Amino acid sequence: MIEQHPRGMKAKTIKAVLAKKFNEFAESIDDEGVRQLVKRNTIITGGCIASMLLGEKVNDYDLYFTDKATCVAVGEYYIGKFTAKTGWPMKLDHEGERVRIVTASGHRGETAGDVATLNDSGEIEDAYEDLNERAQNTESDGPPTYRPVFMSTNAITLSDRIQIVLRFYGEADTIHENYDFAHCTNYWTSRDGSLSLRPHALEALLARELRYVGSKYPVCSVIRLRKFIRRGWVINAGQILKMMMQISELDLTNPLVLEDQLTGVDSAYFLDVMRQLRDKDPEKVNAAYLVEIIDRMF
Repeated sequence: MIEQHPRGMKAKTIKAVLAKKFNEFAESIDDEGVRQLVKRNTIITGGCIASMLLGEKVNDYDLYFTDKATCVAVGEYYIGKFTAKTGWPMKLDHEGERVRIVTASGHRGETAGDVATLNDSGEIEDAYEDLNERAQNTESDGPPTYRPVFMSTNAITLSDRIQIVLRFYGEADTIHENYDFAHCTNYWTSRDGSLSLRPHALEALLARELRYVGSKYPVCSVIRLRKFIRRGWVINAGQILKMMMQISELDLTNPLVLEDQLTGVDSAYFLDVMRQLRDKDPEKVNAAYLVEIIDRMF
């Protein structure tokens, strides 16, 4: 197995960096029960390991959990922290398989937590820009604090570059069913501190080539292309065609389908688009109407 990119870190170093970051985060949790669940049931995967292999700056660390119970415990813990600071009425909806953050009244997208971050003074700020990028850059003064700074339906962003994803849970293979590009599928597990580097992911990294492995969210994948292309990645026409074929099977004029497809898209403007769709008679939502409000928002 390839262990090191010529410009990046060795596997041993990556393991040490991830373990240190994870242990700092886990020790910041002041509820012993929640802390123990996190220590046993966390997976770190996504772009952070790719960045370290390439010798690039890590923007954030994406944390997932192997079971629903841990998602629920962590979600309720940080909602409590966030609402105590801001007063915004939020709760965790986990009646079915899905775990998501909603307003206390049950209507998604109606609190500032959907489109705002919490600044150093504990005040809500409008965030009509790339939300992840803004939250990633929220560093603590002094030692890391790992305080919640942004809440969305699907995830909790903490200061000091920790992103907790509640939308999906399970073992690594289950989580990666929702991933789109091969290079993001390396992972680290908290239960034993092991790092898994997958050959197909390493090949894509070495070539800086986007290899689309299929996703439940192809619309999000297309939008994400902009970020990778700006960073010098390449993609061939066949990979784009695979995304288009999956998108062709979707009814994007259905607001519920469109909202689900925009899971993980960072721009707050899309949240505003979804708000307008919720207020519109579904019978009147068509491609022309969507184009109109998208042009207005962007």
